[in-house]
Amino acid sequence: MAAPRGPLAWVRGVRHPEAFHGIGVDRGFFEGWYVKLVSEDRAQRWAVIPGVFRGLANDAERDEAFVQVLDGLSGRSWYHRFEVAEFAASDSAFDVAVGPNRFDSSGVTLDLPQLRGRLEYSSPLEPWPVTLREPGIMGWYGLVPFLECFHGIVSFGHGLSGTLEVEGSTRSFHGGRGYIEKDWGKAFPAGYVWLASNHVDADAGASLIASVAIIPWLGRSFRGYIVGFRHGGVLHKWTTYNGSREELLEITDSRVTWRLDGPSGRLELSAERVRGGLLHAPLRTAMHQRVEETLDARVSVRHLSPTGEVLLDGTADCAGLEVFGDTERLLGIAAR
Repeated sequence: MAAPRGPLAWVRGVRHPEAFHGIGVDRGFFEGWYVKLVSEDRAQRWAVIPGVFRGLANDAERDEAFVQVLDGLSGRSWYHRFEVAEFAASDSAFDVAVGPNRFDSSGVTLDLPQLRGRLEYSSPLEPWPVTLREPGIMGWYGLVPFLECFHGIVSFGHGLSGTLEVEGSTRSFHGGRGYIEKDWGKAFPAGYVWLASNHVDADAGASLIASVAIIPWLGRSFRGYIVGFRHGGVLHKWTTYNGSREELLEITDSRVTWRLDGPSGRLELSAERVRGGLLHAPLRTAMHQRVEETLDARVSVRHLSPTGEVLLDGTADCAGLEVFGDTERLLGIAAR
C-alpha cells in the first residue's frame, strides 16, 4: 500500500497542476489529461485522454488505467482499459505513460487501434500562470483540499509536427494545433457546462476555456465558474474568485448562451450544441458514467473592454463542448 500523501506532496501538487496528484492516494480518486490534436486543415480532430481511476475501499476491482479516444468529426469514441500497474506519471511535471502510450511536454507517442505514431510539439506549452496567490485556473480554490474536483490548464495552445497512422492511413499534423487540460479529485461535478477552443478566427493565437459547475461546499452547493480568454498575448479572466459576475446563463437543447462582466470587461458567448461522442467520466463508485462531448462546436465570442470598446468579435471553431448532469439544478442555484 502506498504511503499517505503528506503536506509536501500537497504543496508540490498545488505548484504543479500539470503533474500527477495521486501518489499516495489509493482509493476514491481519479486523474485525467485531455490532449487535443487538430491538423492544420482541421480535417483531423482528435482528443486523447489518458488517466487513472481508483474506486472506493470496497470497490478495488474497479481500479483501472485508461486511454480514451474521441474522433471529433465523426463523434465516434473508444475506451481502452489498462491495468493500474501499466500507469505511471510524474508528480512534478507533465509526464504520463499508460501502457505503450506516452504524453509529456515534448509530444505524444500513441499505440492504439485508432491512432499510432509520434507527434512532437513544435512550440512550448503555454499553461495558465501559477503564482502563490493564484495557483492556476482555480485561483485560491485550488488551495482547498476538500474540493470534489480540481482543474488545470497545461497548455492554451502549441504547434504540432509529425504524422499519425489514423485507422491505417497516414495523416499529417504538421502545422496543426494542440491544447491540453486536466481534471483530478474524487468525482466530476453533478452538473456542469464546459467548452474550449483555440481556433478563433479573429486571432490565430487566441484560446478560450470556460466552465460552470455545481460545487459542493461545506454541506451546501454553489454555482462556480472559471473563464479564461487569452488573445493578443493577454489572459483575460472571469471567475468566481476575482469579482466577476454572471449576467446570463441559458442552456437549451440547441445552444448555450453565457454573458459575464468583470475586471476584464464583458464577455458574451453563444455556443451551438451539436451531437458528439460518448466519453467515460468518473463517479465516486465507477469510471463509466457516459458523457456526450463534441469537438465540432462553434462558439460566437465577443469581448468588450470595461469602457465598452470591442476588443475581439469572432467565432471559435473546433470547440470542445460538454453539457452534463443536472443542468436544472445548475441553473437554479446561486452563483458565488
